Amino acid sequence: MEDFKALVDKAHEMDMHLILDWVANHTAWDHPWTETNPEWYLQNEEGEIIAPVEDWTDVAGLNYDNKEMRQAMTDALTFWVKEANIDGYRCDVAGMVPVDFWEDARTAIEAVKPVWMLAEDEEEISLLENAFNANYGWSFHHIMNKVAQNEQNATHLAEYFQKIDSLYPEGSWPMQFTTNHDENSWNGTVWERMGDAAKTMAALTFVVEGMPLIYSGQEVGLNKKLEFFEKDQIDWTGGEEMTEFYQTLTQLKTDNPALWNGEFGGDLKIIETNDTESLFCFSRQKGGNTVVALFNFSESSISAFVENGPEGTFTEYFNGEETTLPINGLLLQPREFKIFVK
Repeated sequence: MEDFKALVDKAHEMDMHLILDWVANHTAWDHPWTETNPEWYLQNEEGEIIAPVEDWTDVAGLNYDNKEMRQAMTDALTFWVKEANIDGYRCDVAGMVPVDFWEDARTAIEAVKPVWMLAEDEEEISLLENAFNANYGWSFHHIMNKVAQNEQNATHLAEYFQKIDSLYPEGSWPMQFTTNHDENSWNGTVWERMGDAAKTMAALTFVVEGMPLIYSGQEVGLNKKLEFFEKDQIDWTGGEEMTEFYQTLTQLKTDNPALWNGEFGGDLKIIETNDTESLFCFSRQKGGNTVVALFNFSESSISAFVENGPEGTFTEYFNGEETTLPINGLLLQPREFKIFVK
């Protein structure tokens, strides 16, 4: 515990926050509870502990009808905040655990200190009302995959953000990602799924509404599927190009309040273009800070025009060139993007 507490303290000294991955829906079969408190688990008619889902044979499902188990889980969640000073949790399959448990647990944890909570879920929006700050942006992720594979286009991206404006409770937001542990292991690397649009989609996750995820190895260009149930080490050598790319994106989001999350950032406002199927253009504004992003998701070069949007002198973040907006005949190469800031 002392070593872990020292790690958390070091992270705080570096102005970082540390959250733990928390699995509340199930445990391993060799968890002590299976012996000491079998009534805390889901059971079949023969009184045998069972998995939460039929083909999840590697885990034992917990029974949230049992009040004692709920209290033990809440005590465990509170323990790490109180004793190690962690800053919150990423909660595995949060939607499979009752919402009222998460709300009660959040109240107990916040009695120790304010925390940040991420739900690995997208379907149960009520989780965001009182229990969680953010959830997984699975819908947007699937759209990005399909756009990269030319199965959908920029209009579907616009429709997504028009939808979440009314869907998410105020102050909450999705976590946006091009890959994660499930996608990488089961559905292929980001390069396999997104090809030459991989960097374009990564940039998109940093400028739209939501919090971007950098999955392990992305910062060095990870290009292999990691084993899901076995130790599979990442080669951290090389990959300087992607390291610099993600450093730039991170600095972009940090430096521009318009790109911050929830009520701290600016609303995404779609800007009409001359090619709505290929081009996705939007602005975000907060205080005196304005960001305009323009993406070409087609495999062809396009001369871009916009019909509305912010005006004035902006700086393109990646090349440092000054540009006068609105955009009027700017040539974008296939999969190219421009991010203008003022």
